[in-house]
Amino acid sequence: MLSRAKPAVGGDPPHTDKRKKKGRKIPKLEELLSQRDFTGAITLLEFKRHVGEQEEDTNLWIGYCAFHLGDYKRALEFNDEKKLMNFHQNLQDITEDQLSLASIHYMRSHYQEAIDIYKRILLDNREYLALNVYVALCYYKLDYYDVSQEVLAVYLQQIPDSTIALNLKACNHFRLYNGKAAEAELKSLMDNASSSFEFAKELIRHNLVVFRGGEGALQVLPPLVDVIPEARLNLVIYYLRQDDVQEAYNLIKDLEPTTPQEYILKGVVNAALGQEMCSSYFYNDDIFNFNYAQAKAATGNTSEGEEVFLLIQSEKMKNDYIYLSWLARCYIMNKKPRLAWELYLKMETSGESFSLLQLIANDCYKMGQFYYSAKAFDVLERLDPNPEYWEGKRGACVGIFQMILAGREPKETLREVLHLLRSTGNTQVEYIIRIMKKWAKENRVPV
Repeated sequence: MLSRAKPAVGGDPPHTDKRKKKGRKIPKLEELLSQRDFTGAITLLEFKRHVGEQEEDTNLWIGYCAFHLGDYKRALEFNDEKKLMNFHQNLQDITEDQLSLASIHYMRSHYQEAIDIYKRILLDNREYLALNVYVALCYYKLDYYDVSQEVLAVYLQQIPDSTIALNLKACNHFRLYNGKAAEAELKSLMDNASSSFEFAKELIRHNLVVFRGGEGALQVLPPLVDVIPEARLNLVIYYLRQDDVQEAYNLIKDLEPTTPQEYILKGVVNAALGQEMCSSYFYNDDIFNFNYAQAKAATGNTSEGEEVFLLIQSEKMKNDYIYLSWLARCYIMNKKPRLAWELYLKMETSGESFSLLQLIANDCYKMGQFYYSAKAFDVLERLDPNPEYWEGKRGACVGIFQMILAGREPKETLREVLHLLRSTGNTQVEYIIRIMKKWAKENRVPV
């Protein structure tokens, strides 16, 4: 959650006053660490290394200080895998060593192993309340958001203004409910901000962008790309949603994936880029466009699907039922039902034309395009006296009437609706016609 690659603000040591007396005593490393002056400690360690006074564990202490300053990228530069494994083997069954082991498990995404250690320590040390936050965070990483919330509540009962805990609670709400619920949690945090709020303000700004569905992404996320690892991933997702595949690729091309999310996102970006390249390369290839248009339409992108279908030149393909049915569906979803109806009118009577009628009737009804739905159900009813077709036509005709009443359909359309209804021998027709004609008379609409 609060994983930084580098600090968001400068951590340079304050300028020393040149007027101060020469010969001032150089502080010891232990003093600086006890005062939590990690910037001063790094300065001292680097000075000693420069003048040849480097000790065996100098690099480890520099990594330690960089870690506490939030400069994780620099801290990792001093990581020695062999030494780490040696230390791992020498860990004892004492609390401090076990906490170190749990943190290693967490950093390597071994969340269940970390949970097991934290829980074992909590059994004997109930007063270590902060471990509940670590456990909750591990459960969050494992997608057990409800369990994470339960464990987190234990800590929040004692420390209700913890920025990290409240932020994690907001993230759980986002996963369990929605962005508004999550933002409400963060709002209460910001309204009652404690001194710890400054510590995580970049994280809060980042999460607000996520909770708001990407709003303000270009203003907030770019400066945080190397501060919060998730910022890069969320900016990539934002670019993908804006169909800016090239920008998404530029941002992720040099990323070496280490988590499933990173592998998936990089794979999606590369696939999207490849798809763009293929679509431009095969622009005039009918077979490619036929398959590409179907894929676009099937994934809900009917606007682009329609465009690609219309690029096809082959008359054989354009008379194929699969082409006609998918193009008709695209027209309907793109609010062009008349063009779908014209596709049917150009067909000869056959089983395929009957199937296209069914598609038009049902899809238009679903999209609230009741006029062409009623026309399609009317033809279906005359070809096959199935009660379902009458019910569909009745619903569509009533739907047109409602749209006329709401002013969303011309009043003159009522005359054709009545004509469609009169072609049915169902006993319900007269009642419906009587109501429509009464309204027409009261509103002086000729029928």
